[in-house]
Amino acid sequence: MFRNSSYGILLLSVIGATTLWAASGSYPQAPVVQRSQEDTSKRIHVVHADKLTGINQDSTARRRFKGNVIFKQGTSFLYCDSADLNERKNEVEAWGHVHINQDDSIHTYSDYLLYQGNTRLATLTGNAKLTDTKVVLTSPELNYDMNTRIGTYTKGGKLVNGKSVLTSQEGFYYADTKDVYFKKNVVIVDPGFTLGTDTLQYNSATKIATILAPTTINDGKTTMYVTSGYYHTETGFGNFGKRPVIEDSTNTFTANEIQTDKATGISIATGNMVWRDTAQKMSVLANYGTVNQHTKTVLATQKPVVIMEGKKDTFFVASDTLFSGIVKIKLDSAALARDSAVRASGKDSVERRFVIGYNHVKIYSDSLQGVADSLYYSGVDSIFRLYKDPVLWANKNQLFGDTVFLFTKNQKADRMLLDQNAFIINEVGPEMFNQIKGNTMMGYFGDEKLDSMYVNGNAENIYYVQDNDSAFISTNRLLSATTHIYFLNGELDRIVFVKEPEGTMYPLRQMPQEQKRLPGFKWEIHRKPKSKYELLGQ
Repeated sequence: MFRNSSYGILLLSVIGATTLWAASGSYPQAPVVQRSQEDTSKRIHVVHADKLTGINQDSTARRRFKGNVIFKQGTSFLYCDSADLNERKNEVEAWGHVHINQDDSIHTYSDYLLYQGNTRLATLTGNAKLTDTKVVLTSPELNYDMNTRIGTYTKGGKLVNGKSVLTSQEGFYYADTKDVYFKKNVVIVDPGFTLGTDTLQYNSATKIATILAPTTINDGKTTMYVTSGYYHTETGFGNFGKRPVIEDSTNTFTANEIQTDKATGISIATGNMVWRDTAQKMSVLANYGTVNQHTKTVLATQKPVVIMEGKKDTFFVASDTLFSGIVKIKLDSAALARDSAVRASGKDSVERRFVIGYNHVKIYSDSLQGVADSLYYSGVDSIFRLYKDPVLWANKNQLFGDTVFLFTKNQKADRMLLDQNAFIINEVGPEMFNQIKGNTMMGYFGDEKLDSMYVNGNAENIYYVQDNDSAFISTNRLLSATTHIYFLNGELDRIVFVKEPEGTMYPLRQMPQEQKRLPGFKWEIHRKPKSKYELLGQ
């Protein structure tokens, strides 16, 4: 009878009844076997079976059990519809509704099982599943080591953790640490993002994905290309190294390291940041930057430089701190009629970027260089506004005023306004300077070179007169209400006084020293940026 709690007693009872069962041609249904007392050995014990059939006594010592079969090993239980127990190998082969309950913490399921009791290795085939009540791991074939509590698959598998579904060709699940290593064609699909890679570590408890290979993360608006770091799949926070790239429909940026938060849209970029507005062809370089993709702003420090690309020339702007954001412009019907791209988008406004530079501003382009304490540039009107001790250089001409407005068109200098205490200085020789001073000056560029300037209000002039052989012959100091200045290839060519000027002409060597400089004169050639590399390597 199967009522004995020891399988050894059960086996003796079964052997004694074999002759009677064989003679009748049928086997009686075995009564329920009660669970034995806890056994911590590696031996597999029978707890229950409805039937015992196919008994033989060959060297394999193999027994077949059918109907509500239950085995026990230590604190783990195995359930199935039918099974063969090989006592010599301490091995179970099970079929139908296979279920292993390990310590009421890990549950595995399959259609078929080969379990090796000595090594405690289980091979589950057909609808194989492993779950710890929070995650579900499925695969056509799953190997589970009950000693190490590690489940592996090599024929494709899927892990479901809440709303996240992870698939791969190969996987290794560590039940104790909740870590999963995925390999080959790894994909995470979540309502908030998708992730694709070749190798990934994922913790089902923390929901953190550790990046081990080139990985793409796409949340529908932003795409991240990363090779190192981690991504919190629930909160959308990522910390990436080895120059990750983050891009959306309007901008892209990279750096040595980036921390990004999907909830706020804010990313912190550290080390050699390169940010680019792809729509407006503007870039920001810095060693540290904060990018907000919700508001489309970037704040850059640690040697920041803005690069504004033009067809023939490019503006480089450097300062201690740079900030850039956008302004939305609502278009009227006439503007919409002109802009087919905006009409096609269904929008009635466009975005234009602005730039603010704080402290130690430097500007460099092939046609123009400048310095100031602070700067504001707006893409709405394409004007650079330079404040507090601004100075510009166009070829050999130094220009400054209380405030300088540089008007650009298609990212190149078009005209400029020197507002209040306007001054132009042109060095013609050692300690010899042509000078023009006025209330305001408006300058115009042609072919990206200074072409002409108009001085309004109390125009004071000092200029050196040359003969046909370019030899200096005299120095003039004049006062005129309005003065026009013309340049040739960026060099001072001639000065035209609109009204008859008042002044004095001095022979070259006879002009008093105190008369050689107009009030407010300052020659600051030492401040002039020498090349774009000076700004890039500041």
